[in-house]
Order: sequence, then structure tokens, then C-alpha cells
Amino acid sequence: MLDRRLHAFRPDLAEQDLEGHVDALRFVAGDKARIAMPVIALRPRADTETGIDTELLLGEEVTVFERADGWAWVKASEDGYVGYLPEAALTTDAAAPTHRITVPRSFVYPRAELRSPVVKALSMGSRLTVTGETETRGTRYFLLADGGAVIAAHCLPVDAVLDDDAVSIALRFLETPYLWGGRSGFGLDCSALVQLSLMMAGHKVPRDTDMQAAFPAEDLQRADLRRGDLVFWKGHVGFMEDEATLLHANGHTMTVARENFDKAVERIGWLYQRPTAYRRLVL
Repeated sequence: MLDRRLHAFRPDLAEQDLEGHVDALRFVAGDKARIAMPVIALRPRADTETGIDTELLLGEEVTVFERADGWAWVKASEDGYVGYLPEAALTTDAAAPTHRITVPRSFVYPRAELRSPVVKALSMGSRLTVTGETETRGTRYFLLADGGAVIAAHCLPVDAVLDDDAVSIALRFLETPYLWGGRSGFGLDCSALVQLSLMMAGHKVPRDTDMQAAFPAEDLQRADLRRGDLVFWKGHVGFMEDEATLLHANGHTMTVARENFDKAVERIGWLYQRPTAYRRLVL
């Protein structure tokens, strides 16, 4: 069985790469588009009452297989996730991004003036097209293709690595609210914390916990754990900050939090039993 999260297929329509592997009335290659909103939910069905699978960020690229009734059926280029989002969240006119936001949250202003009303708030990982720069009262701004301005110190070139240490990046999200399916600095879940932190460290990993658990990695014993290793439960994942401390987005504190690892294992045990794997990703 193909995973519907990573393969676009329905009886009436499927992505071109699946021809010969699934039955569908029509196969399409799809068209490229970019996310035009700061954060948008990706859902398994075209229904706002359906819970979200994940989120996509401003400037991220998708392949669009269908547009119908105000919805678009898409596949994210970053991690291959498939789902539905409002068609209004897409643009085909955006220039290629040049920079990414590198702080958990930042703002877009209508002009290079931090006292001006905020146009929108952006998450770490959002992609922007910078067309120029200027300085106002000692603060440097990047000017954007859409006419806005952002704090230059909150950005790096789109392919630049923020930090080689993904745990240092994850620590920037401490106390960020937990959000099921969330994947932004405004709210994220356990596997999104791992994915987003590693993405900003220059590594692509899958979106969901089970996918991350299957990613190429070295299997470890409890005594081998060190900073950056991942601990998996059924349905949960966290970073080791050091050999004794777990860093994770969790539904207990409803935040990104750090806690003593052994105590966390005991606390989590009533719901998820013992850890299923200790792993060091092969990156």
C-alpha cells in the first residue's frame, strides 16, 4: 500500500510518477506554485473541519495536481507531503526566493521602519525574495519584491546553514506552543521541531515521526545517547540535548520544553510505553 501522505493518488487522478503503479482515470505532472501566505494548513481532505496533517510556510514550493472548488491538491517540494490547501494560498507569480527567516518569528513591515504597522508575521524557514536593502536609524532592512521590508539580521541566503548544530536551533523554540500538525514558530509538534531544526541546519528529513524513525540512522543503546540523537516512542520523538536531557515539543507541557530524560521516560510510559528506538541520523 502506498502512503497517501507521500503519494498523490485517487481513483480519478494521480501524479504522473505513479503511472503503472496505481489505477487512476488520469495522470498529471502538475504545475509548480509557491505558498503566498505566512503559514497554511495542509489537510488530508478538502474540508476545513478536517484536522491538519502539517503546515507549509511562505515561499515554499509545491506541485499542484488539481484546483477545484477553491481548493488545491498539492505535493510539497521540501518533504513530499501531499494534501489539500486553499487555492488562495498559492501564487504562480512569485520570483524565486533569495533568503529565509532564521529567527523563530519575525515581522514584515510596509516600509523600512520598525515603528510602522506590521503587515504580517513570519516563521523561521519562510522564504523571501529580497530586491534591495537600506538602513533606518541604524537598523538594516531587506526590501522585498512585494514592497515590504524585514529586519536584515533575521535573514540568511536561502541555501545558507543557520547552525551546524540542530539542537541549538531547536532550543530557540523553547516555550513555543505545541500544535498538532503545526510546523512553524507559532506552534509545532514533536516531529516538526525535529524536521524544522534539521532543515535550518542543512538537512532534509521526513515530516512525521514514523517516517523519521525509518530514516537512515545508527541504532543506539540508552548508554550511547549524546547531543543530537533522537529518541522515538510510538507517535512521539525528541532530541537529546545532552546525555541526560530531552528536548521536545509535547502535549504534557503543551510547549517545546526540556526535561530530565529518565523522568520523561517514566512520565510518558503510561501513554506511549517505553521508547521504541534510540537513533543517530545518518546525514
